Amino acid sequence: MQKLSISLLYGLGVIFVLLAIASLAISLILKFTDMAEQSLHTLVTVISFIALFTGGLIGGGKGKKKGWLLGTLTGIIYTGIVFLVQYLGYDEIFSFEQLIYHICYILTAMMGGILGVNLFSGHSREA
Repeated sequence: MQKLSISLLYGLGVIFVLLAIASLAISLILKFTDMAEQSLHTLVTVISFIALFTGGLIGGGKGKKKGWLLGTLTGIIYTGIVFLVQYLGYDEIFSFEQLIYHICYILTAMMGGILGVNLFSGHSREA
């Protein structure tokens, strides 16, 4: 149970660090260029998917087993945190579009967790 918790914390930490760095870079781009926020929507979406995949990958790699569970929980906790910030801070619930995005985020983190276990577990499988 403790290994699961630590793996989840590592995965979530990686997600939030990557998103903070990306947010800083995007805000600097918006500040010092004449690009509009709408023109960066696709880039922000791709960065979000990469961050969730990487967080699942690191979480699965730290846990070394049950990558599907670690990745799924990482995605669900991330979605829960985003939902709480949006609901408590802005008094809004997820729109249908946001719900679809977050389901895809959870699936992406799950895939990252599965791959993380397979890449970092150190077990060699013989046929």
